[in-house]
Amino acid sequence: MTNIFVGNLDSSATEEQLRNLFAPYGAVDSVTIVKDRDTGDTRGFAFIEMGDPAHAEAAIASLDGVLLNQRTIRVNEARAKLDRDPTRSSSARDHRRHQI
Repeated sequence: MTNIFVGNLDSSATEEQLRNLFAPYGAVDSVTIVKDRDTGDTRGFAFIEMGDPAHAEAAIASLDGVLLNQRTIRVNEARAKLDRDPTRSSSARDHRRHQI
């Protein structure tokens, strides 16, 4: 399973549009447009899952930089989410916390 990141999405982009864009390259297992949890507005990016790594690579190579709803989208393999330090608050960004 290959997870693909699609960035710079227009707010009107739909899951169906993304599925149709990627379908010519192989089976699309899932499409998830990321939305703001408070407002429900799209955050401008999505994740596509494709089962065949070769199909995913072909889609990435072909679709990176194409126009979707008059915007140039960025397409690449998604990176793993970094583990966060549980001792740090996610809402407080205290850059003076460094020890010397």
